Amino acid sequence: MFQLKTDEEVELLRQSNLLVSATLASVAGLMKPGVTTLEIDRLAEEFIRDHGGIPGFKGYQGYPTTLCISINDEVVHGIPSRRMLKDGDIVSVDCGVLMNGFNGDSTFTFTVGVVKPEILKLVQITKECLYKGIAQATTGKRMGDIGAAIQKHAEVNGFSVVREMVGHGVGRHLHEAPEVPNYGRAGSGVVLQNGLTIAIEPMINLGKRHIYQEPDGWTIRTHDHKPSAHFEHSVVVRDEIADILSDFKIIEQAVSKV
Repeated sequence: MFQLKTDEEVELLRQSNLLVSATLASVAGLMKPGVTTLEIDRLAEEFIRDHGGIPGFKGYQGYPTTLCISINDEVVHGIPSRRMLKDGDIVSVDCGVLMNGFNGDSTFTFTVGVVKPEILKLVQITKECLYKGIAQATTGKRMGDIGAAIQKHAEVNGFSVVREMVGHGVGRHLHEAPEVPNYGRAGSGVVLQNGLTIAIEPMINLGKRHIYQEPDGWTIRTHDHKPSAHFEHSVVVRDEIADILSDFKIIEQAVSKV
């Protein structure tokens, strides 16, 4: 069961998601050796509140901070701390914003300094996986078409897909039905309908797909401790082409200036 959004609700969702993207762009310049993840988190919270939003993650089911910052073998839900970024790191920053009663949710994986070629490829392929999935988010397709497109592109390039962590519906609640797996069989699953708003978020590993949770109750790592990358857009299912509510262009422009 899931609720389709009206055009007015979609525009409110767009505002929340664009603030998420602007927040991620605002921290792009901090992706340097010696910067702590807590510094990044503090800047993000200040930016969100200064622009009329509320951090969507902070306090959600007890989560302590504004951002999820996951480094290298951390897949998702890394808690910001005094840990410093190092040359060669990849850093997945997941951000949520509540504004006007609707949630924005998006993730971008940044690189720090000089990164190994195979890890750069992982980051690039993960981003491509996201857009392969989004291309399937049209009226009449099925949820399995999204997952199958993501899985195929990851695996043909020699990477693996995390299966336990999935995308989700997004709206008045941060996590709504339906779940959006990053793997699956084309032609299977629920039929996608115009006005369905979902967060598509492939998590792709350099090594094996297996993961585990740290004792902090949040941080998810790869079992073999090889790097993982993560990209996420919130989108609206439409008849011809999905409408992407978040915006990587402003993030990429900020990265290019670093």
